[in-house]
Amino acid sequence: MGSCASNLHSTKDGGNKYSTFVNIVHSNGKLQQLKEPIKAWHVLSQNPNHFLCSSESMYVGLPIHPVLPNQELQLDHIYFLLPLSKSNIPVSLQDLCGLAIKANTALAKTTNSMLKSYSVSQTTNFHTHPILSNASVGYSH
Repeated sequence: MGSCASNLHSTKDGGNKYSTFVNIVHSNGKLQQLKEPIKAWHVLSQNPNHFLCSSESMYVGLPIHPVLPNQELQLDHIYFLLPLSKSNIPVSLQDLCGLAIKANTALAKTTNSMLKSYSVSQTTNFHTHPILSNASVGYSH
């Protein structure tokens, strides 16, 4: 994300528990994970009045750029499914960090349930770190 970063520590085997999925965080906090890349329209057709955006293309003070319906959603990426009413509105630092926390919480729940099913004695720590960018200096929303 442009102004907030979610830090997921690696697992014992060196990989991340969310890295083999297309991760879609819904506006209600639900995490949808897809095992292979698909076109965005598949998700959008099941969620009318919503749009998808990539966590990597969100910046403080700029409008959210929606993923085009014919664009393929990529593995190892986090996407947000947001109401259309949020489109074309500049994102505040608070909004962006709120989305980062929502994604972090959803991924933590999924990872914790995966760890329980593996009977591995390992803990995973999650941290959300706000990062101020030049775009956020002096910007208030």
